Amino acid sequence: MSDRLKALADAGVSIWLDDLSRERIESGNLAELIKEKSVVGVTTNPTIFAGAIADGERYDDQVRKLVEQGEPVDRVVFELTTEDVRNACDIFAPVADGSSSDGRVSIEVEPDLANDTAGTIASAQALWAAVDRPNVLIKIPATKEGLPAITAAIAEGISVNVTLIFSLERYREVMDAYLAGLEQARDAGLDLSRIQSVASFFVSRVDTEIDKRLDAIGTDEASALKGKAAVANARLAYAAFEEVVASDRWKGLADAGAHRQRPLWASTGVKNEDYPDTLYVTELVVADTVNTMPEKTMDAFADHGEVRGDTVTGTGAEAQEVFDQLSAAGVDLEDVFLVLESEGVDKFKKSWTELVETVSGQMEKAKA
Repeated sequence: MSDRLKALADAGVSIWLDDLSRERIESGNLAELIKEKSVVGVTTNPTIFAGAIADGERYDDQVRKLVEQGEPVDRVVFELTTEDVRNACDIFAPVADGSSSDGRVSIEVEPDLANDTAGTIASAQALWAAVDRPNVLIKIPATKEGLPAITAAIAEGISVNVTLIFSLERYREVMDAYLAGLEQARDAGLDLSRIQSVASFFVSRVDTEIDKRLDAIGTDEASALKGKAAVANARLAYAAFEEVVASDRWKGLADAGAHRQRPLWASTGVKNEDYPDTLYVTELVVADTVNTMPEKTMDAFADHGEVRGDTVTGTGAEAQEVFDQLSAAGVDLEDVFLVLESEGVDKFKKSWTELVETVSGQMEKAKA
């Protein structure tokens, strides 16, 4: 087992892999990652599935059977992806049994529903029923329309991974949506201990967008702020999380058996080669969080990552200072987060189109 990844896990950071394929499942690779790299969960998205299906012959038999049954492409996508997630859930079941909150596998609602509350709820219900495993998390985007869907899903006892969170303001709304759902679930007599949630706070994309604006500003003060925004944003998010779990509202739910909605650091692969390739892991080490990494980032950390203890708790004031300096330098932070969310939803939809096109191609091959 990697000593560095074990040290990260020992610091209270849950290591989740941001990737899944039938090859990983059936070859034993996923089970090996649990043993060798301290991996205790998996996140997926349509791009990940598109890559897996395009490259993997292991899907051919199922595609052929579904084509013979006359299933349309959307149904084939649904069957292929829920099959993988169900099987991954079974591999992680021992982890889930031994943990209050790990051993989870995430699958996203249909991206075209990001601005459709009722459609998102229906998609979440369908995925929850199809996977039919207690350790699945249904990914719902943190759009304005997604917020009531989060509450509704939690209220029904559906465990949720809230995705595409960029701003502190939206993150506070996400936490409120989670608590509201738990309150409704409690009032309906549901067992709150069976409901799980994480809040996926995107990291690297914040630096990408803000660095671009700092370059455009071009001053020495602006240049000095490059590469600081994403970590500061995440640290402010953790401070907000601490505020919520210290509240009387949360304590009442915790007494009823509720689990904390842990912050999950997403998009942690470093996109700027000038920055250390483990930046968004090393600088965001704090207990009660999840870091979901592409395997490239995981391997980099296993090779040369550092665990310097808790690098987040108590950093809120320093992080706020970074944001004050960004505003003073001329960065329109409100616009930054509007752009990031809009682009995030667009990428979400484009990746779904890519997945549908990939599966359509596999269906045509099966007919030949």
